[in-house]
Amino acid sequence: MDLKVRYEIEFPINSSPQLLYQYISTPSGLSEWFADNVNSRGEFFTFIWNDSQEKARLASKKSGEKVKFKWVDDNNKDTEYFFELNILVDELTKDVSLMVVDFARKDEVEEATQLWENQISDLKHVIGSV
Repeated sequence: MDLKVRYEIEFPINSSPQLLYQYISTPSGLSEWFADNVNSRGEFFTFIWNDSQEKARLASKKSGEKVKFKWVDDNNKDTEYFFELNILVDELTKDVSLMVVDFARKDEVEEATQLWENQISDLKHVIGSV
């Protein structure tokens, strides 16, 4: 298996943390911008894009602040990879941003970053933060 590297990207988002959290933590919110469709059964979320799907377990969440999804294999066992969405609020300016933590092969980080930029652009349109 190819080793993947961790990377982080921060996106400023003009939104309240509470509203943003609904879009990063619920199947209906995630299906508005992250995947074509998102289903959940218990702690497991299935992300569907066109003709492919991936399954992840909601590994942790902190209401109004962050969610972490761990990718699982066909037997619902955790893999070593995850993605995490953290809502950051600047204490002085109250500016809100979304920190994305994800993994990609070293030679695909740029491509993965562009994918996140497109998805976050969709998220901004959905919540009216453009």
